[in-house]
Amino acid sequence: MPLVARVVPDVTGVDKVFDYLIPRELEASIHLGDRVRVPLHGRNVPGWVAHIGETDSGFSDVEFSKLRPVIKRLGYGPSRDVIELAEWASQRWCGRLRSLFVAATPKNLITALPSPRYQRERVAVEGDVTVAAAVADKQSLLVRTGPVKSPMDVLIAAAKSGPTLVIVPTVVRARLFASSLKRHGFSVAVLPDEWAEAAGGVDIAIGSRTSVYSRVPHLASIVVIDEHDDALKEERTPTWHARDVAVHRSHMLDISCIMMSPLPSIAAVQWANGRILDSPPNERIDEWPTFQIVDRTLDERWSQSLLSSELIEELRDHSRRIVAIINVKGRARLLACATCKTLGRCESCDAAVEINGDGSFSCPRCFLQRPQVCLKCGAAKFLVLKPGVSKLRDEIARAAGRPLHDVSEVTASMDADDSVDQSKMLFVGTEAALHRVHDVDTVVFLDIDQELSAPHYRSSEIVGSLLVTAARVVGRSVRNGKVMVQTHNAESPVLQAVATLQIDEYLEHEQAMRQVMKLPPFGALAQLSGVGVHDVAATLASNVFLSVSASRDGSYLVKAQDWKTLVEVLNGLEMTKGVKLKIQVDPARV
Repeated sequence: MPLVARVVPDVTGVDKVFDYLIPRELEASIHLGDRVRVPLHGRNVPGWVAHIGETDSGFSDVEFSKLRPVIKRLGYGPSRDVIELAEWASQRWCGRLRSLFVAATPKNLITALPSPRYQRERVAVEGDVTVAAAVADKQSLLVRTGPVKSPMDVLIAAAKSGPTLVIVPTVVRARLFASSLKRHGFSVAVLPDEWAEAAGGVDIAIGSRTSVYSRVPHLASIVVIDEHDDALKEERTPTWHARDVAVHRSHMLDISCIMMSPLPSIAAVQWANGRILDSPPNERIDEWPTFQIVDRTLDERWSQSLLSSELIEELRDHSRRIVAIINVKGRARLLACATCKTLGRCESCDAAVEINGDGSFSCPRCFLQRPQVCLKCGAAKFLVLKPGVSKLRDEIARAAGRPLHDVSEVTASMDADDSVDQSKMLFVGTEAALHRVHDVDTVVFLDIDQELSAPHYRSSEIVGSLLVTAARVVGRSVRNGKVMVQTHNAESPVLQAVATLQIDEYLEHEQAMRQVMKLPPFGALAQLSGVGVHDVAATLASNVFLSVSASRDGSYLVKAQDWKTLVEVLNGLEMTKGVKLKIQVDPARV
């Protein structure tokens, strides 16, 4: 009987699949995942074959005589397991299937795949024995090592056991790891540029977040490096996370999934369920640089300047290459008690509070309101911290005893072609400087409270990610790399975790807070916005399994006890004419 192909059109705005007849002459050449050209609404468009079935098996609900034929096969696309993965992800994050097929497809048409070139049997070097045993037994593992330690032992151990897919936050790091792995003798494909080589068969396929959808035959393990990094989160809808997609793919294929992070996310800790591999205590201290927590509440000039006595001393050591970080954009408005200098915080969720028009405190995270009273000493007078950002560069130059032109400014708004003058020894800018300045000896966070006190339930994880990045930057220094953190909240669990390396205590504290507030991964959360969102929110509010609350930017937060309950309701929404809804499941910054 004739075969029918169910095709996902590669057309923006089309969120449907269509059935087409596969001509006899193409039956032998068209397979699942292939890119094809089909007629649609009066024009010929590309698409992907998502399913293939026979006309007499009830596969298509379209009458056989009305089915239009596939015009031609264009090339290779995602494999069968990736198609299943994409269909699951489109449901999990309430998004369009097309965008996930785009992520799984090479930019250029691939009409032929190269021969497999596995070489792991010839590699003499051995990796971590615990990881090798886990991969051989198809067991998953969370590996927690310091930011200074290389992940090569883990990658080698995984690759020696079979073809491995490696996900890293950036393509730049992927290329660096690939070069090292090639020197050890492995065959490596860097994604997405070497998609065809990965699909043909290599020891290691490595790339950034979209690589989790890559076509890699005979997979034995998936390794996610720095699973805590927000670069692994897709910002466009559907807002999938490469960590969660990797976990599901490993379940589908019954293979090992290895997560790596110096400071794991709560989601990864919950997933690991005790399957955590830590460095030995005697090695742990060598895997982290020096962290110096500067308590600004002990500085007499705490409300007038961002330059502490400790920082000035560091700036005057002209032998050290220093980067001062301050994230001006998205800054939290900080209030501090005029008596004891404690930051104004919410007694429920610990976020920084704001002052309402009537003089009371309001929490922008959980919306709790209370009188303007210090929780520590009971005082009722608060000061607004207003650091002199506009004069910061000049102030740093004077404190360091350097001319102003010796202090270079680095921001994310600079064009990619703008080169940073690496001959300078002193830099100030946003966190973009961590990625653009080389050979750094000291990283200084001038005001970490901006991020630490932001009204996001993941604020401590975001701060932890920044600290890990800084630690990795100074970890290559030959002058005893150091990370200085200026704060009014020196007792913050995440700051104490990196300063004392008591990471378990921080994770337990954060887990307890998430559990009490039913926040991910102990609950499900989605953010809804767009045209007609108010009517949709009103409909959702009547569902007893959901909790709906409005935010200040006109969007709505929808909570449920688990993601299955949440997405079942969201995927079942019937959109009326004129409604254009944007759904972000597991939003990163709310």
